[in-house]
Amino acid sequence: MVYIELSDGRVIGFPADRFKLLKVATESELKEVNLELDGYALRWENLDEDLTVQGILEGRFQLPL
Repeated sequence: MVYIELSDGRVIGFPADRFKLLKVATESELKEVNLELDGYALRWENLDEDLTVQGILEGRFQLPL
C-alpha cells in the first residue's frame, strides 16, 4: 500500500499493485518517492513512474483489482 497525506489532513492509501511499474517494485523502491509539482504529483525517479494526486483520488488505476 502507498499512503499519502492530503493538505486537508486526510490520509488515503492505494494498492501499489494497481500500477504496472509499482507492482514489481520492492518496498524500499516504493519508499523512494518524491512530491513534484507543488504536491500535485508523486514521482519515483528510479522506477520512472509519475502519478497525479488527482488521478489517485479519482481512482484512475492501470490494473484491475
